[in-house]
Amino acid sequence: GLESAELVKYASNAFLATKISFINEIANLCEEVGADVHAVAKGMGMDKRIGSKFLHPGPGYGGSCFPKDTTALIRIAQEQGVHCRIVESTVEVNAAQKARMVKKIREALGGSEAGKTIAVLGLTFKPETDDMRDAPSLAIIPNLVDKGAKVRAHDPQGVEEAKQLLPGQVEYCDDIYETIDGADAVVLLTEWNAYRSLDFDRLKELMNSNVFIDLRNVYEPDAIRSRGFAYSCVGRD
Repeated sequence: GLESAELVKYASNAFLATKISFINEIANLCEEVGADVHAVAKGMGMDKRIGSKFLHPGPGYGGSCFPKDTTALIRIAQEQGVHCRIVESTVEVNAAQKARMVKKIREALGGSEAGKTIAVLGLTFKPETDDMRDAPSLAIIPNLVDKGAKVRAHDPQGVEEAKQLLPGQVEYCDDIYETIDGADAVVLLTEWNAYRSLDFDRLKELMNSNVFIDLRNVYEPDAIRSRGFAYSCVGRD
């Protein structure tokens, strides 16, 4: 029936969004107890009842489907006098995760982003798209700008759309290393392939500082720290 078909879509996307919010909460716990969220997610994924997909920690989900469909499912439930507390919590956790990323960046910069130049790599909600809908960058970058940071950004496809949505103070660059030149910190926000093989020797020469904040866990912590960087990521020591 039509009712069941509609709920299939909403329930499926809400379930996947819940997996993302769940692993993000586990990642936050891992940081406090000294566990590695990648190891935890791998172990969980070996259980065929759970599976390994959508257990990748990061700055929160975005895009066209998950935010819209979780909200729609909650609204439908409310209209029918039914509670969807798990989905409601998923939405709350996702918003909190984005706020937590701002705090992570602030702490990596010594407690304040005021007056600091931050190079942001990636603006879209995921790689291989120009889609900016509900991208984590839309929640994170305005907070940094409001606190006095100078944000310089790069994205292979999303810049034109980002210009319509982000604060006018954000500076956009066509080249990755131009974006990083003179930065006090680099924030890897979307895991485009172009950011998976950065020249860290060149970064060290170009940056004012050595702060690298990897919100997609693209790199191995020990490898980057051994290059002399103050490396932060999500759910890993």
